Amino acid sequence: MYEYQLHKKIDQGLEKAFLKIQSGHLSFYSRFIANISSINSLFHQLYSIDKNADVLFERLIETIIKAFTDRAEQLQQIDNAKIEKGNWFLSNDLAGMSLYVDRFSGTLKNLEEKLEYLDDLGVNVLHLMPLFESPDGESDGGYAVSDFRKIDKRFGTLSDLKNLRQKMREKNMFLMIDIVLNHTSHHHEWAEKAKAGDKKFQDFFYMYDDRNIPDEYDKTMPEIFPEAAPGNFTFVPECDKWVMTVFHNYQWDLNYANPEVLILMLENIFFYANLGVDILRIDAPAFIWKEPGTTSQNLPQAHTLLRLIKQCVQVATPGMALLGEAIVAPQAIIKYFGEGEYISQECDFAYNATQMALQWDALATGDTRVMLAAQHVLLQKPFGTSWITYTRCHDDIGLGYDDYMIEQAGFNAYEHRNFLKNYYSGSFTGSPSKGALFSYNPKTGDARISGTLASLCGLENAIDENNEEEITTSVNKILLMQSLSFFIGGLPMLFYGDELGYTNDYIYLTDDGKSYDNRWMHRPNIDWTKNKNIDVKGTVEERIFSGTKKLLSIRKKISEVADHSNLTWVTPHNIHVAGFIRSMKIKRLFCLYNFNDKPSFVTWYAFKENGFTHKLYDHWSGKNYAIGKDDEYLIIQPYEFCLLEEKIDP
Repeated sequence: MYEYQLHKKIDQGLEKAFLKIQSGHLSFYSRFIANISSINSLFHQLYSIDKNADVLFERLIETIIKAFTDRAEQLQQIDNAKIEKGNWFLSNDLAGMSLYVDRFSGTLKNLEEKLEYLDDLGVNVLHLMPLFESPDGESDGGYAVSDFRKIDKRFGTLSDLKNLRQKMREKNMFLMIDIVLNHTSHHHEWAEKAKAGDKKFQDFFYMYDDRNIPDEYDKTMPEIFPEAAPGNFTFVPECDKWVMTVFHNYQWDLNYANPEVLILMLENIFFYANLGVDILRIDAPAFIWKEPGTTSQNLPQAHTLLRLIKQCVQVATPGMALLGEAIVAPQAIIKYFGEGEYISQECDFAYNATQMALQWDALATGDTRVMLAAQHVLLQKPFGTSWITYTRCHDDIGLGYDDYMIEQAGFNAYEHRNFLKNYYSGSFTGSPSKGALFSYNPKTGDARISGTLASLCGLENAIDENNEEEITTSVNKILLMQSLSFFIGGLPMLFYGDELGYTNDYIYLTDDGKSYDNRWMHRPNIDWTKNKNIDVKGTVEERIFSGTKKLLSIRKKISEVADHSNLTWVTPHNIHVAGFIRSMKIKRLFCLYNFNDKPSFVTWYAFKENGFTHKLYDHWSGKNYAIGKDDEYLIIQPYEFCLLEEKIDP
């Protein structure tokens, strides 16, 4: 749509920036013209009542133009190459790892030396957990940022990050980092000025003279950390005011009803983009807009804000994809990809937290029916977007799927959730898991689960008992869980240490800054001497590392695994076995996962009813199969899986 006044504003902004539209800038100009109407509409949906809305909208245009003019020629070329590919991030060539730099390698400089290790494993996307300055003892793992432009001294310098990025580019690796949009540390410059009484900066936060408005919010807002940080507001003695602190009392929530906050944070987003970031992980997007009388989560304005950010990024730095870290109910997660005219135009990625939790459900119960009951929601993900798929991350495991999904599988929802919590915290008789309950709420009985992939799969317990049979079972469970997350569709994201079976690290209990948060048990310090065991045949580390490496290698060879909304779940012929088909033109991959502690039998009719009539090759075992009679079975061993590709004769 051509809107003269809007396009005139673009021309004026370009003239102000001394940017002449030359051949290299035509694509930027075209993108801006194509998106300006949406940017204008979204901005004014949020801020039309602000008296300075028109002035601030012009400032927004200037911010977008500056982001492009600051963008290095090399990054502009990368942008164009990604645009040519179209949805570059859907590729089956991508595989990621999420890690804490200090706990993995010590510093950013040292991380350069570990790129060979990651390359050997098959990882080419690195998610570096929060890097920017945060106060010791009040960092929340780096999510309490005191300076969005300064690398924390624990990791090195901004120059170190730039050097690492260049080394990664030489190895064709992609970089993902976090931006914490919802809040800042109370030591951030804005918060310090607010404490000092500066009204302008007090308006950057939710600050009140008394408890009247905070009490209204608290009537409907849930507590995020009821044990460690009860309530949603903290008294600030320096200015005699109450400030909203949804997560911890040292994390002050930003007020995006103030358009200046949006523009300043957008400048930080562009700063990261121009460092060469390929995927920007937006932390806690569900919380970024607050309204009294609501839960202040997943509000429509939060989606409008994310869509506006996406449109601006799409214009200035289109090579950077956005990940929304929304760990919410299944139906709510889908909305973060965008709806209506903005379908596929909000976040490019979301975490498939529902599928992650469903896998843990199936592993504990040996029953896949709850997993299957949730898929009708997850399959609503729109084409052109993707999941981050994973079995474990830095956070806890929440059982965030709906009760009706549990009941549809024939279980009592309350009893089922209690069983899962008891099973993974090791309090259920016979459970091999060694996890812990995180953020237990005695009022509701709600809790989440902490623990490494290996410890939750029973490896820690098996090693303690020196039980070789149970060690083998645990290794099989680990590879089963990883395989499902690698092949179900999306960008697989390993959590560091899981690639070779690190068990719980209890050293956090001796650190006053961490001892209150048992999630640190699954955030280990890497022992690179221990890691050398991957070169010793038959060690636990070697078995898990080589298995993980093989899975990633298989994934990169099979085009059907690219995320083109090409997933079909198979009607279960055995409740212990999860099965789905990935298809691309005439090529098809049939994936089967046995969550049972006994061999499971799958009738060959399950293949025939889905049109499989040719020979099959299992990429995992290397075996060939001929499809048998309807009364014959494919036998899958306990906690084993098959990656069966149809072999069509030429």
